[in-house]
Amino acid sequence: MFDMFKRINAKEHVIGWYSTGPKLRENDLDIHELFRDYCPNPVLVIIDVQPRELGIPTKAYYAVEEVKEDATQKSQKAFVHVASEIGAYEAEEIGVEHLLRDVKDATISTLATEVGGKLVALKGLEARLKEIHAYLELVVEGKLPLNHEILYHLQVSCSLTPVNFSCFTRSVYHLSLR
Repeated sequence: MFDMFKRINAKEHVIGWYSTGPKLRENDLDIHELFRDYCPNPVLVIIDVQPRELGIPTKAYYAVEEVKEDATQKSQKAFVHVASEIGAYEAEEIGVEHLLRDVKDATISTLATEVGGKLVALKGLEARLKEIHAYLELVVEGKLPLNHEILYHLQVSCSLTPVNFSCFTRSVYHLSLR
């Protein structure tokens, strides 16, 4: 299968593998070693299929050799968490949104589904606004350097919203003049 994948998707590279579940398992290191045949330093992504929080429920890991200080024990591999971000091209996002529109649960009414979707969206928006607020506070306090690109994107975002964020936009504008 790997050889067929390479023929069809020559520009794409295997960087690791994934597993479903909320945490690492004992035999994950054994499977990880098998993937070294396909890439030298594979990445393991754990996907939580029953997430309890908002956001993309994934965690990424790579294996490192742990050397014991007393040298009496044999060294062993262990997983180390690595920061990761999942992105998509615009065409992929549009395709996923189109598919999600057609997914309906017959046990839930349409109104309840819409309200649930709006609630999830508002919680996500609240989380992002808190992140923005925390960033701006750190900039004002001088703990973080001013990043004009971020401020530009904040100003553009505020100008595109139908709600009047004039006081917020003014604050961002005054920060960008610093």
